[in-house]
Amino acid sequence: MRLVDSEKLLELQSSPEKLRNICIVAHVDHGKTTLADSLISSNGIISQRMSGKLRYMDSRPDEQERGITMKSSSIALYHALDKEEYLVNLIDSPGHIDFSSEVSTAVRLCDGAIVVVDVVEGVCPQTRLALKQAYSENIHAVLVLNKIDRLIVEMKMSSLDAYVHITQVLEQVNAVMGELFASEVLENEETQIDRQKLKKVNTNEDNNFYDWTSALEDADDSNLYFSPEQGNVVFASAIDGWGFTVHTFAKLFSAKLGVKEELLKKVLWGDFFLNSKTKRFMKGAQEKAKKPLFVQVIFDNLWNVYETIVLRNDKEKVPLICEKLGIKLTTRDLRHTDSRIQLQALMMQWLPLSNTVLDMVCTKLPSPKEILPEKVEKLMCSRIRDFESYPEETKKLKDDFLACDSSNDKPVIIFVSKMFSVDKSVLPENKPKALTAEEMALRREKARQMREELKQNNLSSEPICISKNKESCENDTEKFTEEPKEKDENETAFIAFARIFSGKVRKGDKLYVLGPKHDPSLVNIKKDLIIDPNKKLKDLQSDEHITCTEIKSLYILMGRELKDIDEAVAGNIIGIGGLEQHILKTATLSSTIACPAFSEIQYAAVPILRVAIEPTYPSQLSQLVKGLKLLNQSDSCVQVLLQETGEHVLVTAGEVHLQRCLEDLKNLYAKIPITVSEPIVPFRETIVEPPKIDMANEEIDSQNIDKGKDTEQDPVITITTNNKQSTIKIRARPLPNEITTLLDRSTDLLKAISQHIKSLQRLVKNDNLEGKFDELNINGKHQLSDRMLKLIEVFKNELQNICSKLGPEWKDVVKQIWSVGPRNCGPNLLLNQTPDYCTKFLHHEKEIKEDPRFEYESSFLNGFQLASLSGPLCDEPMMGVAFCVEEWTLDKNEEDTSYTYGPLSGQIMSAVKEGCKRAFQVQPQRLMAAMYSCDIVVDQKVLGKCMCLWALKSSLSGRSRLLL
Repeated sequence: MRLVDSEKLLELQSSPEKLRNICIVAHVDHGKTTLADSLISSNGIISQRMSGKLRYMDSRPDEQERGITMKSSSIALYHALDKEEYLVNLIDSPGHIDFSSEVSTAVRLCDGAIVVVDVVEGVCPQTRLALKQAYSENIHAVLVLNKIDRLIVEMKMSSLDAYVHITQVLEQVNAVMGELFASEVLENEETQIDRQKLKKVNTNEDNNFYDWTSALEDADDSNLYFSPEQGNVVFASAIDGWGFTVHTFAKLFSAKLGVKEELLKKVLWGDFFLNSKTKRFMKGAQEKAKKPLFVQVIFDNLWNVYETIVLRNDKEKVPLICEKLGIKLTTRDLRHTDSRIQLQALMMQWLPLSNTVLDMVCTKLPSPKEILPEKVEKLMCSRIRDFESYPEETKKLKDDFLACDSSNDKPVIIFVSKMFSVDKSVLPENKPKALTAEEMALRREKARQMREELKQNNLSSEPICISKNKESCENDTEKFTEEPKEKDENETAFIAFARIFSGKVRKGDKLYVLGPKHDPSLVNIKKDLIIDPNKKLKDLQSDEHITCTEIKSLYILMGRELKDIDEAVAGNIIGIGGLEQHILKTATLSSTIACPAFSEIQYAAVPILRVAIEPTYPSQLSQLVKGLKLLNQSDSCVQVLLQETGEHVLVTAGEVHLQRCLEDLKNLYAKIPITVSEPIVPFRETIVEPPKIDMANEEIDSQNIDKGKDTEQDPVITITTNNKQSTIKIRARPLPNEITTLLDRSTDLLKAISQHIKSLQRLVKNDNLEGKFDELNINGKHQLSDRMLKLIEVFKNELQNICSKLGPEWKDVVKQIWSVGPRNCGPNLLLNQTPDYCTKFLHHEKEIKEDPRFEYESSFLNGFQLASLSGPLCDEPMMGVAFCVEEWTLDKNEEDTSYTYGPLSGQIMSAVKEGCKRAFQVQPQRLMAAMYSCDIVVDQKVLGKCMCLWALKSSLSGRSRLLL
């Protein structure tokens, strides 16, 4: 039974200082969900004895069957510490690599994280990834060293050996944090040096001085590392329900040893020992071959309890141990035949895990009021944009983030990290409500009247309706019969997983829904902007990213349940209903359009596993399409593609993720039998240089080939539009590997540049080109942020250095780049080698001049994007191809021929697409197969077996490679 009602939770929600938004992150099977069960049991939601067995946060059947968490879910917990009351919003996240996107969505909403590490397995790949995700989001973390019982029961370690092993694990975790800290400091130092150089150039200062000191020397890392003496490390066994910090035993033993508690906190961990003669704490336990104080005071006692109860099963000494520890066990626990149950009952009372962890969370992790300015700027702008580039109205919102104020005059800012689906029957408004005393009395009165009428009518065969009249009874009957039909049509509801960063939101409030591509800088320019309140997400044009919505329902997330509330204030993690028509995966809700869209969530894993899906019965295709849309909305990592052939392709992060998506599709969303293909191997299409030596190592030029010159194909393809108004000459050339690799590494930058140029093409027309550029402040130095200009300059220099080593034909590539593809960020180039038409991609400082072809430039580029996205060999994306446009003429007649051939823009797009494919086919074509690379991390004890297994696999396949 829950110890605290929902009214108390609502009361605590109004105090951001008493809120803690935390998530549990770890490698798979390191004990996250078991720890969450223990914390939930402290609120009486589940029994303490069921911790680790019930897996309360794993509400899906497949989660219970597999024993792993597949989705992040939140629950609100109450905790009292030193007469202060706290509300802890706890998010349990998955540890499997296939579901790392769920970790990313959870970390974005939190201020703190609990990192759980199995002391036997140590730091694993997902542990490193979880630490990196938490650090990148500026989240403060605490550490739980879990499964210490395995060192006693399974590993049979002594207390001293276990201490040495745990110190090594702690060093591994801190080494990861040190790497993350050093990389960030050095990156910031490089940025700072560049700014100082620019400042010196502008002020004509002396440039001969160089500061040789490193930023690492001045950087403050005092609160970075996990240190038991600071109280941010818990030693625990979640399955047995116990845990402690150094501060826990310092408080227990200060009175017994007659030592101040503050002194014990400093010496309990580290190279200290107790001198039995002088009764003083001395340093140098390892040097003098003495047991560290931590082993003497804590681990020896812990090992004695386990050896007595679990290993020797000495039941006679259990009452004596309880008496010394001041614990009272029930008669049932003392007589229990399972020694592990006895141990758990004893340890839960002596060192309760839930109290220890929640105390640490409330004291060591920050509240929403303590959000860092660096984190706010990261949330408001992407990595390639400066915060100073925003309008003044947008920059003022930073103060609202930091204040975390819920006053009525403060703007509402809410971030939705994901959409998750629930059955409509789970929603509080659809559950039967408990009757009040007045309603129960009224029903008793109606029942009494019905019995009297039955007596008077002598049990008439006609059904009696207790209602004012017969007509209302018939209406009620009709409603009763219609409701199940409506439920069958749509049984799934979507809830937005969100956090309020500023302001207060109530039911009925109308807010703007800002899409991920929303840019307040461009919106402020459009003075005549009108937002249609009736538009949904599906109604928006390509350049529209704002809709309006009314908040229909608000919920407190309680794990498997939802609690309906009327309002929520800043700092809280909540659920919002009724947004499925406005949000696909993520979005920002705000009362002002000056609020920027939150920066894109950085997912650790990308979807790579592809399968084709079709309904078993073709007549159910519409249900499959509808189900795929719902699946795409409910999963942040899944991708649903529709091929040109009409084939539906599902792209997932891995095998386990694929199985979960297929189960959801069959049982929840589409509810039809489906047929799934074997995994589709992704290919890339490319071209190579013509061969100079044949298979027999003979020079081709010296062979006598009896073919005339008329059969040779010209590498330059000339193509015209259907109405003969435009002529294009295109040549395809293979890109060197160095350039292809650089383009692959710079996808974010290239995408940002392409989006910027697209915005110019949307906002600017030929009739008043220069005037509009002056109004937008695009031509000139202030068109892009300093950070982005620096990144562009670095990219240009690196590309120029590569091209200078390749030969004269590549020396002007930097100036000739017109576009990259596919999707404006791929490893293919469109080069402008025309003598009379100037384009602008990397050279933003140059002004765009008027040209009649500018009107059709977007159509030209779209043709290139379509061609590079779907090659002529097997409709796979191209890779490593440069398309050189050598001529583009436009002779537009006054005669309108669109009724015959269609618009000229469409003709140019089709001509460029066809010309690129034909130029590709003239060259020697190749298919590129995907190569899978992975890191195998094993314990040193089984390294030999792993090497033997690799040798066997490589001898069988002949394709494996080992990198040492």
